[in-house]
Amino acid sequence: MTTHADPRDRLHAWWDRGAAVPDRPLLVIAGPCVLESDEINHRIAETLVEACRTAGATLVFKASFDKANRSSIHSDRGPGMDAGLRQLAAIRERFGVPVLTDVHEAPQAAPVSEVVDILQVPAFLCRQTDLLAACGATGTAVAVKKGQFLSPAEMRNVFEKLREVGTTRMMATERGTFFGYHRLVNDFIGLGDLAEIAAEFGAPTCFDATHSTQLPGGGGTMSGGRPERAPLLARAAVAAGVDAIFLETHPDPGAARSDRATVLPLDSIPGLLRTLVAIREAAASA
Repeated sequence: MTTHADPRDRLHAWWDRGAAVPDRPLLVIAGPCVLESDEINHRIAETLVEACRTAGATLVFKASFDKANRSSIHSDRGPGMDAGLRQLAAIRERFGVPVLTDVHEAPQAAPVSEVVDILQVPAFLCRQTDLLAACGATGTAVAVKKGQFLSPAEMRNVFEKLREVGTTRMMATERGTFFGYHRLVNDFIGLGDLAEIAAEFGAPTCFDATHSTQLPGGGGTMSGGRPERAPLLARAAVAAGVDAIFLETHPDPGAARSDRATVLPLDSIPGLLRTLVAIREAAASA
């Protein structure tokens, strides 16, 4: 068994450095949309670990054990909490990386926090007070995706809810704003506003490059997407100064259990991460 420094300690060290670029490396939150087979999960994790090591980024492996917000009742939701937490714990142990997953209901927060290093609140649930309070009360870091229906300024209310229950490590994630039916847009003026608001709470800002290319409900019983634009958005967001980038990836996107219209091919990730780190370093020295 490989011995690693505690993943949560290393994540907290990154979090507590503050926004001194390049002293705080780019945080890469990446993995499949929903947990796949152990073989695929571990293949993705192995590639991401090496890609981040080579590029000089810090990795958090992400995957959902349940995707409650699906277009169709027949959509694959994932392995469920018990099996999913076992899979995430195995990845964390084998690869020595922090892990992140979604929680959808307040009672999930405490048991999930015993396994993962970041609890993620999905965009459509970002205003749910009981869920935020339950996540914050665990003492685990909390990443909240800004709802597609929410202005950057309204995220201050989200952070205040978390601070009220004692959360010391929180993160805001931008993932696009509704623009009519089946369309998201990214407002980079708003991204700057979000980063300023997050900084008031000592919180880093993350940009979700793959979900930002989503065409919600555009496929009828599933969402569509423009994944070829994710690298463009990621480059722009890193140049704008975000602390973290969120990417979903799969060795065979067309066979992914979830979000196959937006996940990036796994073999494209190493080159993209090298580019993103170079952009971050160039922006810091400009």
